[in-house]
Amino acid sequence: MLPEFYQTCFQRQLTATQFITLKLLILLLQFQKQVRIERLAALWPEPILFESRRRRLQRFLVLPIVNIKNLWFPLVKHLIKLNFGKNGQLLITIDRTQWRETNLFVASLIWEQRAIPLYWLILPKRGCSNLNEQKQLLRPVFRLLKDYQIVVLGDREFGSVGLAQWLNLKHVGFCLRLKQGRYIQTEQEQYKRLDSLGLLPGMSCYLQNVKVTKQAGFGQFDIACKWQGKCRQKVTKEPWYILTNLGSLSTAIRAYEKRSGIEAMFKDCKTGGYNLEGSHASDNRLISLVLIIAIAYTCAIIQGRKIKSQGVQQYVCRLKETHRQYRRHSTFWVGLYGELWLGIFLLCTKDVCELMRLKPNKSLNFYRGLKAASLMQPCF
Repeated sequence: MLPEFYQTCFQRQLTATQFITLKLLILLLQFQKQVRIERLAALWPEPILFESRRRRLQRFLVLPIVNIKNLWFPLVKHLIKLNFGKNGQLLITIDRTQWRETNLFVASLIWEQRAIPLYWLILPKRGCSNLNEQKQLLRPVFRLLKDYQIVVLGDREFGSVGLAQWLNLKHVGFCLRLKQGRYIQTEQEQYKRLDSLGLLPGMSCYLQNVKVTKQAGFGQFDIACKWQGKCRQKVTKEPWYILTNLGSLSTAIRAYEKRSGIEAMFKDCKTGGYNLEGSHASDNRLISLVLIIAIAYTCAIIQGRKIKSQGVQQYVCRLKETHRQYRRHSTFWVGLYGELWLGIFLLCTKDVCELMRLKPNKSLNFYRGLKAASLMQPCF
């Protein structure tokens, strides 16, 4: 189930007991898509009392070794080396997701039209992050990816000239969306609001060396402006105004368009997938639960890519529908469904064999399905 390089990394860091515990947690998470400790304890296969199982999981999640830098960063380095090359450009998007009193702040790498979490914090408050918290989130990521070209993407919460200046000093590219009410000043002109530029759907422009605030002391940056034209019979409500140092309209827009991958990741980790918001764990345990989700999430993506490369994804999900323009299932869901299908198939082998015996007219279809299952099995 865990890729070989995951297992090698974990065995170096963990004791045998800790390694087996982590493997079982990932297995339960993939099958149950649920991170509530009560639910995981109810399904935990160790023959001990329920309360003992629950306490065992709670103790595991607060072990000093179970942290991002020890267990996650080595995997991230390996994944990036395999999939992006030594000199590849990495798009890092930052965003928050909030439920009840929990405010999770995440920096993620765009990959496979999704994002994979790189580093995360629990903010001790509700609402937006400030510049110090943004720096706290990004510094470990920059140290981890110091050998790569990085572009940071952020929505309107992060459209801060202060953040842009700091990223510029770090020699990091950025595309940070500005609110349309922000004031700008071009050469020999008075300050004016971005929404007074007169953009209409389908229009775009690139403003160079613009002052982006009336506040004194800030430098000049470029702004990429674009109002998306009609798409699927709909027109977007407002244009994008993107603070950037990438040098051109097309480069900035292409980069920022990929920011939505983090929204898809949040959906996969919350109600649409692992039900993270159902957890009532303390902050320390929640940080570890997000780590477990990150491991399981990337495992599913890796498995989905292998299933697709073998051309057997039609055995785990519908490839397309006539009324849908885009694919129904992402690489993540192909991998997750593939693991579930193969797991149930292996669990019910005796009954499946009996069903096949009772339907001899379907023997050719069964043969093809068994061949597909045999191709998928090494993925896990």
